[in-house]
Parts: sequence; structure tokens; C-alpha cells
Amino acid sequence: MMPTETITVARPVRRAYDGVVLQPPEAGDTWTGISAEQLPLERASSWAVLPSCGAVVTFSGTARDHSAGREDVSTLAYEAYEEQVVPRLEAIAAEARVRWPDLGRIVALHRIDVVPITESAVVVVASSPHRPAAFEAARFIIDTLKSTVPIWKKEKWSAGESWGLEAQHIEDVPGTA
Repeated sequence: MMPTETITVARPVRRAYDGVVLQPPEAGDTWTGISAEQLPLERASSWAVLPSCGAVVTFSGTARDHSAGREDVSTLAYEAYEEQVVPRLEAIAAEARVRWPDLGRIVALHRIDVVPITESAVVVVASSPHRPAAFEAARFIIDTLKSTVPIWKKEKWSAGESWGLEAQHIEDVPGTA
């Protein structure tokens, strides 16, 4: 008689953002989210347009084929502490509204999992009646997102792979501490 063999089949873990195609909210003036799917850059920019806003600033952070000391990056992948991402994005948007009360609409979207070179990994949009507030708010949102939202980047290149060049301490969103 042959011994019985147990075979364990690993099943992928389904995350809440898998297969999520980001859509703008039906109501409200802030659109935040994460998705493993391609980010809706053009839709985000057009959603931010309002009759009262003469300025719309769109920032798209794209996956690039190099980084410091790595000229041949072939793959970028992002992972996130999912439960913390959207609340922090919303807190950043709320703080931007405190700093620039005339803001119209705000978008802060981040892609997770593998992001092909040249595709958007992050999209930030800010609309305002005038350009100074839109530019300043968009800059604040992306800079604050990078330092406060728990999302990590893994790079692969011909000589290896790594989760970024140095450890990054996640800070509190300004105005929430």
C-alpha cells in the first residue's frame, strides 16, 4: 500500500484593492484610493474641473527605468499597509483644504503591485480658482503623501532587487497629530 501524500495548494490572498478600477465619488470634492489597476489619469484631471476653478494642476508620478546607482531598473512593484492608505490620503486632502480654503476638487490615487515602466504610480490633482493655490496644494499633497502614507516600492534590475534605497520613517499627516 502506498503512503498517502498531502498536497497543499497555495491560494493567492485577495486584497480589497485587487481588480478595483478607481471611480470618482458620486458626491463630494475629494477622490482618494489605491488600485492594482492602471490609474485613471485623464479622468482624474477632468473630474477636478469645476466652473468656479480656473486652475487644475495634475501631477503624475511615473515608473522610471533607473534610480540612483541603478541604470537598468526593469520592474517596480508597490505594497501598502492597505488599512492606513485611504484614511491618510483623506487626512492629507483635509489638511490641504485647511491651508488653501478655496480648493475645488482634490484627487490622490496610488497604484499597488507591479507598475510597468512609464505608467503612473501616483496621481495628484488639485483645482482652485487661481493657479498659486492649485500648484501649492498639489505639491503639498504629493510631498506629504510620500512621507506619511505607508506604501513601499520594490525595484528589480539586472544585478538584483531591493525595497528602496533607504529605510523611510512614516510620519504623521500634518494637522492630525
